[in-house]
Amino acid sequence: MKRGLTLLFGLALVAGCQAAPVAARENAVLAPVPARVASEPAGLKVAIFSGGCFWGVEGVFSHVKGVTSAVSGYHGGKAATSQYERVSDGNTGHAESVRVTYDPRLVRYDQLLQVFFSVIADPTTLNRQGPDSGTQYRSALVPLGKEQQAVAAAYLAQMGKSGVWKSRIVTRIEPYSGFYPAEAYHQDFMARNPRYPYILAWDVQKVAALKKLFPALYQEAITRG
Repeated sequence: MKRGLTLLFGLALVAGCQAAPVAARENAVLAPVPARVASEPAGLKVAIFSGGCFWGVEGVFSHVKGVTSAVSGYHGGKAATSQYERVSDGNTGHAESVRVTYDPRLVRYDQLLQVFFSVIADPTTLNRQGPDSGTQYRSALVPLGKEQQAVAAAYLAQMGKSGVWKSRIVTRIEPYSGFYPAEAYHQDFMARNPRYPYILAWDVQKVAALKKLFPALYQEAITRG
C-alpha cells in the first residue's frame, strides 16, 4: 500500500509542476516601489496570488515578515474540479494559487505586490511561468475587498508605464470565486522537500532574491500552513 501511495504521489508531481534542469533560471527584477500605498485597518488580511507552480509562490511568501499563513490551492474553477490531477489538465479554469494571510502593520498589500512581481512571477508571460505552461499557471491577482482592488489596479498600470519590463504586462485581476486548498502533500512543499529537483532549479533562487532585494521584509524562519 505504501508503495502504491508513493507511486501515485510521483505521478501527481509529474503531471503538474515539471522538473527542469538546474541550469535553467528565471531572473529576478526589482519591480517599482508602489505609488499607491495600501491603507487597510488593523487586523489580519487575506489576499490570493496566482503565479505559476504554487510551491515557489508559497515558499517565498512563507519567508516574508508579517505573513502569518501561506496556503497552496486552486482558484478560478469549480469545487468539483479542485484536485491536482484535474487542474493539471489545464481545462478547469483553476489557477494554482496561494492564499496569503498577513498583518498589514508589518507588511502592506502593496509591498506584497512588489515582492510578487520582483521575485515570484513574470507579468509578461501569458499562461506560462518558468518551465510550466497552461492556463493553470497564469499570473493573476485576486483582490479581496475594494482597497486591494484599487491598489492592484494602480500597481499594474504603474508597472506598464515603468519600463522595467520590455514586453506588455499580461497579469490580470480576477474576481474572487472561491479558494480550494490543495492536497496536504502540496502544503509547505518547499520547506518539507528542500532538495526536490524542481525546487532546486526554480524556487531556491526566488527565496535568495527575496533576501537580497527585500532584506527588511525577509525572515529566515519559515511560516508554515
